[in-house]
Amino acid sequence: MERLSNGQEDKFAHHPGVKGFLIDNRWLFFWILIAAIFFCGIWVFMGKTSAIDFAAGYIVELSLSVDNLFVFLFIFKSFHIEEKAQHRVLNYGIAVNIILRFTFIFIGLSLLNRFEWIFYIFGGLLVLSGVKMLFEKEDDKDPHDKAIFRIMQKVLPMTKFFVDDKFMVKNTMKNRGKRPNWPARHSKVLFTPLLAVLLLIEFSDVIFAIDSVPAILSMTRNSFVVYTSNFFAVMGMRRLFFIIEYMENRFAYVKYAVSVILMFTGAKMLVEIFGIHVENLVSIAVICSLLAIGIIVSVVVSKKREEVEAAEEADEAVEALEEEAADEAAEEEAAK
Repeated sequence: MERLSNGQEDKFAHHPGVKGFLIDNRWLFFWILIAAIFFCGIWVFMGKTSAIDFAAGYIVELSLSVDNLFVFLFIFKSFHIEEKAQHRVLNYGIAVNIILRFTFIFIGLSLLNRFEWIFYIFGGLLVLSGVKMLFEKEDDKDPHDKAIFRIMQKVLPMTKFFVDDKFMVKNTMKNRGKRPNWPARHSKVLFTPLLAVLLLIEFSDVIFAIDSVPAILSMTRNSFVVYTSNFFAVMGMRRLFFIIEYMENRFAYVKYAVSVILMFTGAKMLVEIFGIHVENLVSIAVICSLLAIGIIVSVVVSKKREEVEAAEEADEAVEALEEEAADEAAEEEAAK
């Protein structure tokens, strides 16, 4: 398993560029392979139905995590987080994500076992979330303006700047700055904005769990299958993040596929009211098809956009050369 690093370089660290992209793909394949082996184990010891439920839960969680990782990427870019610090935030974020997810699943299963009608409320929430994601515009708001970040800056003793990949530093004049807030003047240690970034990441995880947990509960209520499929999906998130970061422009339309997946899983829960049960094999086929369509459309559109941009740059270069040649000819004519 990949070590939860404290920010130091190790053999599991992400490498930039094409080399890193290939390594990240290998690690993602490794986690998918481990999940596949676990799937086979469930098939042998728990039966075919539980194995299919595991596969459906794993696929829906992994697909929905794509949108969550785009939020991570937006936060990192907005705060100009260095790569080393990104690693540390991701490691802590994923560790807390596992705890949060298990907590939400436990609460969700407890509610469903006591109040059957909540199942249909979950379905309605998923449909609404999918519709909202499908039609909402890209959020260009600065994360610095989020309430959680502003409250932390006022309440906690905090530096005005990042300090490498540290969450806390000693309270010195250099770290405090010229105009520290009241807590910063009286504390022995100072928190850095990286801690606020981590909390923003965790806050987005909580919002994400509101969608993802009902989605997986639409596939199965077997607590062991739900927990394990979530665990394996989350463990691949770190490498999937770096793949998305490298191919960000090539995943532009995957968001729409994810929104339709949310609506599909919600509708799957709602039609149970009428006694219609959608088999998980059908769910797997639909989700995989939607993801494939989203990726294919993203790749095709991004390639065409790159070709258009390359053609425009070439035209501008030709125009610049022609203008330069015309200027030189005019200068030579004037010299005569």
